Amino acid sequence: MITAEMVKQLRERTGSGMMDCKKALTEADGNIDKAIEILRERGLAAAAKKAGRVAAEGLVDAYIHGNGRIGVLVEVNIETDFAAANEEFKQLVRDIAMQVAAARPEYVSREDVPAEVIEKEMNILKAQARNEGKPEKVIEKMVEGRMEKFYKEVCLLEQPWIKDPDKTIKQLVTEKIATIGENINVRRFARFERGEGLEKKEENFAEEVAKQIGG
Repeated sequence: MITAEMVKQLRERTGSGMMDCKKALTEADGNIDKAIEILRERGLAAAAKKAGRVAAEGLVDAYIHGNGRIGVLVEVNIETDFAAANEEFKQLVRDIAMQVAAARPEYVSREDVPAEVIEKEMNILKAQARNEGKPEKVIEKMVEGRMEKFYKEVCLLEQPWIKDPDKTIKQLVTEKIATIGENINVRRFARFERGEGLEKKEENFAEEVAKQIGG
């Protein structure tokens, strides 16, 4: 059985993400040393260490979808201008721009979500749980779980990647750090939609973008 304490120990020793640590421990049948080897083979342990380094170079890229209906600007940073010219890095930036167009994130990460937005969302979720007749003692846990869903909807790094929903954007970035060998940081983005705020129109942009990329 893989315990939370085992995952914590592996994270502290490698700096890798919680889910990566849990998967490695499962494959290693709970053997921490073997799990460390698995993470190193995948380059994830090294990628986690690189994630603390300063990334000041990179690219600003634009993506226009649907005959000018949606426009996205993204800034993704990397450590050197040499790596910024890497085709794999350029594709990553383009993939992130397409993700923003399709999935409409509001923030890069959960750390960027303002405290007042979090408080408002939690109050709404608590009210919903009470209206469902849930007892107070379970409401906190319910709200915690629903807040995780909220972060996955509004935070770019926590969204499922439109090309591979089994992988988050954060996992995609971590993989690229491992293969390119430099820290990568998604700094900011802006998304513009024609007529936004002037009309209400339900359309599946994720499906449209997926069709365009052949996904």
